[in-house]
Amino acid sequence: MATEITIDTGTNELLCVIRDRVAIITLNRPEVRNAMSDALTPALRNMIKVCGENPDVGALLITGAGTAFCAGGNVKGMGAHRDPKRLAMSYDEKVADLQERQRLLTGALVSVRKPTIAALPGPAVGAGLALAMACDIRIAAESAFVSTGYLRVALSGDYGIAWLLTRLVGTSRARELMFTADKVEARRAEAIGLVNRVVPDAELQQTAFALAKSMAEGPTLALRYMKDNLDEALLFDFTTARDHEAERLVRLTTTADHREAVQAFIDKRKAVFTGS
Repeated sequence: MATEITIDTGTNELLCVIRDRVAIITLNRPEVRNAMSDALTPALRNMIKVCGENPDVGALLITGAGTAFCAGGNVKGMGAHRDPKRLAMSYDEKVADLQERQRLLTGALVSVRKPTIAALPGPAVGAGLALAMACDIRIAAESAFVSTGYLRVALSGDYGIAWLLTRLVGTSRARELMFTADKVEARRAEAIGLVNRVVPDAELQQTAFALAKSMAEGPTLALRYMKDNLDEALLFDFTTARDHEAERLVRLTTTADHREAVQAFIDKRKAVFTGS
């Protein structure tokens, strides 16, 4: 049986365990559909950093407790219950504060050089959708749905949602989803490329963990360089991206993991990687 290590997140609103080199990070506010809070969000930022840097973690799996992934921001906190400290900030201070919070959440998640998977047992809305899209792969339960949500509270979006959405579904579809805040059921989300797979509700966590585990057992350096290559495909021209691919591949030919993979192929056995 696999050993499971529980990580102290500092709050019961966020759970984290490491099992078979997979860090399973669970948003744990099911009574409010795992909406962000002043306790959950800082803990989530910290766990992304800690697990992303932990050499004993090969992949991150982010999910939500109960029947939701994440309902986004705390809408009540946008009204009469606003944080008095934030209310006292100047405009420039509020902008800098949000930019830093974004950098340390979706920014940090996009920057993780390990495979990241979001498992959606239910709705992912607003900043919750941005969180899911900042992961490499999204697996949704059949009953899940997504929505940009911001239109409903007369806001324009944050946490990089427009950038992430445009790159996943294209500019025309992204504009439709932002301007309407339509509820997109799981099967349609799969059809337009917003999620990678849809599975029966009862199979979600098992399927997502199995995928994360298979990646966590893979060649760490090769996966890291794959992420670099894929990120650069959005940033550079073909010639530059192709040349960088060549540099990384040649580096990998000198690794122990590459030699192990070749020998395992010859021996017709499963490779055992060490990340070196």
